Amino acid sequence: MANELAIRLGVFLGVLGLLMALEHRAPRRALVQPRSHRWTTNLALVVIDSLAVRAVAFALPILAVAAAADASAQGFGLFNRLDWPVSAELVLAVLAFDLAIWTQHLITHKVPLFWRFHRVHHADRDFDVTTALRFHRVEIVASAALKVGLVYLLGPSVLAVILFEITLNATAMFNHANLRLPGWLDRAVRLVLVTPDMHRVHHSVLRDEHDSNYGFALSLWDRIFRTYVPEPKGGHDAMTVGLEWQDDKPARLGWALWLPFRR
Repeated sequence: MANELAIRLGVFLGVLGLLMALEHRAPRRALVQPRSHRWTTNLALVVIDSLAVRAVAFALPILAVAAAADASAQGFGLFNRLDWPVSAELVLAVLAFDLAIWTQHLITHKVPLFWRFHRVHHADRDFDVTTALRFHRVEIVASAALKVGLVYLLGPSVLAVILFEITLNATAMFNHANLRLPGWLDRAVRLVLVTPDMHRVHHSVLRDEHDSNYGFALSLWDRIFRTYVPEPKGGHDAMTVGLEWQDDKPARLGWALWLPFRR
């Protein structure tokens, strides 16, 4: 467990630092709010979220990696009852988890109660790597619980869960990056993975655009379920990012934490 946490934290900090540097060298859009205020709030949210999940895990075996170890010891889940090659289990487990996260994301947009919490993420008026960290603690704890339930249902290996968690975190930061990719590269990458230009559409102020492109890692689910929108109507430079609060409020930590409870 200690090694798993160190590996995940190392990859997280490495990817975050790399993408911040790349954003500085090749930004896709000019930011509309001061970076210092937004980054302080978004980074504070990820710290609060992590502490909230760990606090719940102290009382319950909620963390997905711990659940995978327990499911394996108890023989719970589909994969623990099948004698399939490790490589096949890894691929199927990652696909299943990615589809589950896609479905959860869709639900947070369609169910009003869940949307109240998810809009903390969408209220960010800018779109950069720190936006990937901007979630309300209630949504993060609920997502962790969903993953634990899926672990006990499928019984993936600890390695598969760690691989998925690392992949999800890295790809989420990548596709939220304010990064300008060459057109040919964006078109090639989005055949498999969600790119920043693809996911930026999802952060449009327009409802029909932010109700699209739900993928965090793989792009195929949006194509399969016909929720894929290739470009924003107004173009990436002219589009408005965020929700109805087009002022300085979304950059405030207290405002973001209290947003789900506002009318």
